[in-house]
Amino acid sequence: MASSAPRPAEPRPRPTTGPRKHPTLLGKIGHAGFHFSKHTLQLVGIVLGIVLLIVIASLFVDEPMRRAMEKNINQRLTGYTAHIQKVDFHLIGLSVTLRNVSVVQNEHPTPAVALLPRLHASVQWSELFKLKLVSDFRFDRPQIYVNLVQLKKEATDAVPLHKKGWQDAALAIYPLKINLLQLNDGTFTYIDKDPSRPLKVTHLFFRANNIRNIRSADRVYPSPVHAEGIVFDTGKAEIDGHANFLAQPYLGFNTLFSFESVPLDYFRPMLSRHSNLEIHNGFLTTHGQVEFAPTVKTARIEDLLIDRVRVDYIHTPVTAPVEKERREKVGKTVKKAADKPGMNIRLDQFEIKNSTLALVNRMKSPSYRLFLSGANLTVRNLSNKSTEGRAVADLTGNFMGSGRTSAHATFRPQKTGADFDLNLKIEGAQMTAMNDLWRAYGKFDVVAGEFSVYTQLKVKDGRIDGYVKPIFKDMKVYDPQQDKDKSFFKKLYERTVEGLSKLLKNKKRQEVVTVADISGPVSNPRASPSEIISKLLENAFVKAILPGFEREISGLLKK
Repeated sequence: MASSAPRPAEPRPRPTTGPRKHPTLLGKIGHAGFHFSKHTLQLVGIVLGIVLLIVIASLFVDEPMRRAMEKNINQRLTGYTAHIQKVDFHLIGLSVTLRNVSVVQNEHPTPAVALLPRLHASVQWSELFKLKLVSDFRFDRPQIYVNLVQLKKEATDAVPLHKKGWQDAALAIYPLKINLLQLNDGTFTYIDKDPSRPLKVTHLFFRANNIRNIRSADRVYPSPVHAEGIVFDTGKAEIDGHANFLAQPYLGFNTLFSFESVPLDYFRPMLSRHSNLEIHNGFLTTHGQVEFAPTVKTARIEDLLIDRVRVDYIHTPVTAPVEKERREKVGKTVKKAADKPGMNIRLDQFEIKNSTLALVNRMKSPSYRLFLSGANLTVRNLSNKSTEGRAVADLTGNFMGSGRTSAHATFRPQKTGADFDLNLKIEGAQMTAMNDLWRAYGKFDVVAGEFSVYTQLKVKDGRIDGYVKPIFKDMKVYDPQQDKDKSFFKKLYERTVEGLSKLLKNKKRQEVVTVADISGPVSNPRASPSEIISKLLENAFVKAILPGFEREISGLLKK
């Protein structure tokens, strides 16, 4: 019987229609259930076409918009003219970008007062969701430049700066009121007399938001404000706080401020023009808080430090009438501010360290300079309110570089006039350093000797009480070698002064001692403490020393 074993299955032939194909992405999407219909593809094409048309249309709109915008801005500005190099309008996003904008003062067009490389304005979308239609203005790398000539023109203009159409010009750029204002990496430059010493703030960043907030209650500041920058290359400044830009009749703000290591030398041209002060070197550091609003005006300076400065107060025949007028104005301003409601200024601590303070008198011949080197001054609790109590000041240094000096004063602002006490002593100053002073008042100079002075003064209710007690020790007036070129009578005079000074010496202490009483009414009962102190430096100190000494000499000559 034949066996019937099963036959093996024959393999299936492979298709020979070509290489095997892998599934495509479209196939995968199709298998996943995503199908693009003909209508969908048409819709996508329409949208892309509209976008393309918008982009093309924007290119044709930019130049007409630039011309119209520039015209509208200049129609609204008074005394200034703007030029816009390029405008980019973005229909998507409803924004506009201005490039290379310049603003010039018509009277003095060179240089431009503002250069704006990029100004971007748009709807502030974050506020649109709150149903507030306002704008966002952002300035990138703006440069503001003002010089003395332009500033003088602005000061004499009948139309004030804030009424020259700046807000209307902003609306000509973008028809929505500004709610967010930003400055990125700005520069502000002011040139006074000396172009080599510009007052310059660089890397300035400023941000103010919520400007168009609804009106707020009194002393409520809804808009956050922040600014920071580099002052005069090395100093740093920062302001941080809040503001109410809609307060009436003017805006209000409450901010903290900080200035670190600001060099003072840059202020020299400005100070020399507006005062009798000459300033050299020095750095300023200060921190505090300012609240300024229609119902309150307060400034509290926590600390103010001036380090390594040289200050000269210069008195000349030309400036004498101006000084008198300035003192009267300052006195009126101080009295007006003292105890005035709503005006409160307080300085917790003021310091001058490692400095030189000087008085230069060019009214005399020869002129002379009295100075205090290594000066350290501390003033605490200084205020324009008598209710804040007395301020206390302490001063140390070296008079004319050698005389050990210390002073202590207390004072308080008063409506009726100055109210202060002063104790001052100078010990062991070399008299040769004061030869210009002796020549100016005594018509002689010295070759040796030490000078000391002690004074106590009290000013209250328009009256001054006190004394000045100068002491001359080991004074030598005549030197044959030094005075060989002087006239016979000048030599005789100096010999006489020296001889009489020896007769006046205290036998035990080998000193010439005189006392000048300076009690009596103050010439101007309503004068400020600074005015009285400056007068005492000249009249009570300078004029009381040598006349007192000369009285002693005259008394001996009559005997």
